[in-house]
This record gives sequence, structure tokens and C-alpha cells, in this order.
Amino acid sequence: MALRFGIEEEYFVVDPVSREVVPGAGAVVRRASAALGERTSTELVEFLAEAKTPPCDDLDKLGEQVHAMRAAMAAAAAAEGVRLAATGTPVLGEVVPAPIAAGARYAESRAVYRGLDDEQSICSCHVHVEMPDRERAVQVSNHLRPWLPTLLALTANSPYWAGRDTGHACWRVLAWSRWPVAGPPPFFESAAHYDDLVGTLLGCGALMDTGTIFWDVRPSARLPTVEIRLADVATTAADATVFAALVRALVQVSSDAVEAGVRAPDPSPETLRAAYWLAARDGLTGRGMDVRTGRPAGFGALAGDLLAHVLPALREAGDLDVVTRGVRRLLAGGTGAERQRRAYRRRGRLTDVVDAALLHDR
Repeated sequence: MALRFGIEEEYFVVDPVSREVVPGAGAVVRRASAALGERTSTELVEFLAEAKTPPCDDLDKLGEQVHAMRAAMAAAAAAEGVRLAATGTPVLGEVVPAPIAAGARYAESRAVYRGLDDEQSICSCHVHVEMPDRERAVQVSNHLRPWLPTLLALTANSPYWAGRDTGHACWRVLAWSRWPVAGPPPFFESAAHYDDLVGTLLGCGALMDTGTIFWDVRPSARLPTVEIRLADVATTAADATVFAALVRALVQVSSDAVEAGVRAPDPSPETLRAAYWLAARDGLTGRGMDVRTGRPAGFGALAGDLLAHVLPALREAGDLDVVTRGVRRLLAGGTGAERQRRAYRRRGRLTDVVDAALLHDR
């Protein structure tokens, strides 16, 4: 039986005229909650609104939920006189210092992380995949590590930051990497090893609490899932669901390997960091690194390797055709970052980039 999975997405609140980011998430979320209930929420920064799907057991259901979720959020934003844009970083607007939401937790975050909070206007996509227990989630995390740079290259959707082209395909991951506990997770021998390290980080003050463990893969603190958190929010619902299906297949293959007693590869932190940077700079068009071998490899070729690696799980779940077409579409037509730049080149207007990323209430 296929593993249950779900998606969390963050969106920028933008002014419909200037297309600049504006602080209006609270009103949007309050209105959207009539349709989504607790599946919508605010974030640290008032530019951001979040929504999530319920757990789903097949890709068609997940796709329906993502479309419905985005439509509900778009309708709520329109009713409040704003719009929502699905980009990993803010394309236009004055974003530093960011407007921090009210509340005791966010005030504590400001006290601990200080200037980091002021610059964290970023939108990501998190995929949760159900796990039988935390031990399995931690061991699966080990098996996912070699594939994280390739997943990052596939989902790059943040080339612009506040009116400028950063030259990178995924600027969000570089901004995010400054946090003390972020990026690719370490290799863990067990859940106890994970808990020991988290305890050390809590004890020294590098973590405010377990909710601020921002590794790109982690066992969820609230749900019986492994959470994959490295992707930019996708421009389209179709891209989001393809990514979720690919992640679920990778988790399934990894879980099967854990059950069979296969030890995960353990690429060094240095090679993972370098591969991340290369993926963030150039996306799928770049020549990156295969961290399993330490040798140069194009991320397009590595995407093909990933598809081959997860093919049995995709076939078993009935997702093979959808995911194969989706990955081929990205390889042929470009990632979100490439599409953003094409939107800009048509008339040289960043407002066109925002317009191409707007959610619609349909």
C-alpha cells in the first residue's frame, strides 16, 4: 500500500497594482480559514501565508487537494484586496527588515535569532510522508541525503530578490543556509543519536525549540512523518504534485532499503554543501556533483538517475507516467527559475514575473 503524504506551501502576499510584497497575511488567513480551517496559518513574516493539504493516499487526490487549497487561498486574498504569488523569494518590494508577526513565540525568535528574522522572507514547499516510527524516519533521512542536491535543482524557483536578479536559480536556499540548524541533515546512526544532537543544540542555545530544527529532512515533531523541506514553493500545482510524488517514491525506496538492512551512503558535509551550492546557482542546467562518487555530473543527468532509482516505487504507486512526464517537462521547458527569467525577458518587467506566479481562484 502506498505511503500517505501531504504538502505544505507558503505564498507571498502582494499588492495587485505594484506587485510588491505587502504585510497582509493575517487577514488572508482569517478569511481562508472558513474554507480550510486549521489548514491555513500565518508565518513569522507578515508577507507570508501558509496552507497545507490533508494526508492523501494517492496522487490524484493530492492534486485535487492542492488545486482546491490554492483556489481557496487565492479567493481569500482577492476578497482582501491583495494577491498571492508562488515564488521562493520576493520579486519586488522593500523586504528588509521584514514585518514580524505579533505573538510571544515570534518575539522569542527575534530575541534568539535577531537579524536573521529580518531577512527571512522566503517561501518553500514541505512534503510529509507517513512513517511507522521515528527510527524509520531518521534512517530514511540518511538514504535521502545523496539525492537532496538533485531535488533542489529540480525545484529551483527563486532567482529574483527584491528587484534584482541574484544570478542564482535558488536564492532562497542560500538565504536559509545562514540559520544555525539548516541545510542537509547530518548522518544519524539512530533516533537516539538524533535526539542526543538535538539536545546538545538546545542546551547551547543554537535551537530555540524543536520547531526550529530546519534541516532539509527531519522527523516531524508533530506528525508521524518524515518531512522534506528543501524545495522552493512551486509556481504551479502540477509541479508541486509531481515533486511530492517523486519524494514519496524516494522515501518508499529508502524505507525498503532500511528494512532490508542496507546502510545508506554517507557523503561528507563538504561535498553535500558544494553540491547544494552548485544546484542553487544553476538549477537543472548546471554541471554539479554526484555526491555518491564525488565526480562532476550534470543535474539533468542526475535527475535521470533519480528517476531510475525510484522507478519501482513510482510504478507500484501508479505514479510513473505522471512523474516521468513532469520531470521531462522540467528538463525540456525549464524549472520555475528559468520560467521566471523568460517572463522577465519578454518585456523587461519584473511585474510580469509576479503575474506569472499568481495563484488563481479556479
